[in-house]
Amino acid sequence: MSRPFPTGPSDYPVDASSRDAWVLARRGNRQDVDVWQPQAVFQEDEPADGAGSVKAVLTVILTSRECPWRCLMCDLWRHTTPGPVPQGAIPAQLERALGQIAAGPLPPVIKLYNSGSFFDPMAVPPADYLGIARRLAGFERVILESHPAFVRRGLRQFQAALAEATPTPPRIEVAMGLETVHPEALDRLNKRMTLTAFRAATAFARESAADVRAFVLLRPPFVPEEEAVGWAVRSVAFAFECGVSVVSIIPTRQGNGALEALAATGAFAEPRLTQLEEALEAAQALQQGRVFADTWDLERFSDCAVCLPVRRQRLVEMNRMQRFVPPVACRACTRRQAH
Repeated sequence: MSRPFPTGPSDYPVDASSRDAWVLARRGNRQDVDVWQPQAVFQEDEPADGAGSVKAVLTVILTSRECPWRCLMCDLWRHTTPGPVPQGAIPAQLERALGQIAAGPLPPVIKLYNSGSFFDPMAVPPADYLGIARRLAGFERVILESHPAFVRRGLRQFQAALAEATPTPPRIEVAMGLETVHPEALDRLNKRMTLTAFRAATAFARESAADVRAFVLLRPPFVPEEEAVGWAVRSVAFAFECGVSVVSIIPTRQGNGALEALAATGAFAEPRLTQLEEALEAAQALQQGRVFADTWDLERFSDCAVCLPVRRQRLVEMNRMQRFVPPVACRACTRRQAH
């Protein structure tokens, strides 16, 4: 039997319409950005299957408009514009990003992440779709992020632009935040999304010959500590049931002001590295699709600097091979627990 549902600060609004103001009131400063320059451009390797093979991925973090939703856990707004993106800016950013690639063949996959929704017309003007598509010639796959509410609006229009721009258009993969299937927590995250809406957006993408990946939060606000791993695994299972092919498990991090306010009341605490390990093990054991653990900034979730490098490598190996790797035995951790 679980402990009582953690309700959070007494001033956290019960109704969704009042939560935006609560979240906004706890924000810090927005960073100055240049809408004609991408935020970041880097290459990484991503596992392509369960046999250890990887594909090179070019990741471009576009400068774009802030997401119209005010999700409780989000800090991506820090590097966005408060208003609409002017026409021509996104193709110019992509052109600059591609110009940073060293001479040689293009990586097969490109991620265009914009800290919001690619299919939000105020973030990526549809008039720019063809200009963007022309710059994607030669890629096998393009991964775009979107809130489920925008998928039906822009997916097929962008696919048409890709088909017009290149004889061999890249396949689209839509990345969507499922976050959690915990009913109370999902509602109170202020994402304004239901599980029915996520399922419908996934089905539309699949019917449109696009793939879907999902993001699942480990220990989001309002989920009791002892239930965090279980709800993360249930969320992964739901994503696969909907037709998702890849799931990334992301430890929920403080840093946006709102989560600090929740942490002060006991409604939120960052997960521990052990929980991420357990969640990845159980989610991969489902054997329903690829599951990755987010390995960025693991230091903040670790209680032991001695075994952290080896435990990080274990997660990297499990991501790459998509199979269980025995846990790390650490004498330093054992000595601490004995005391």
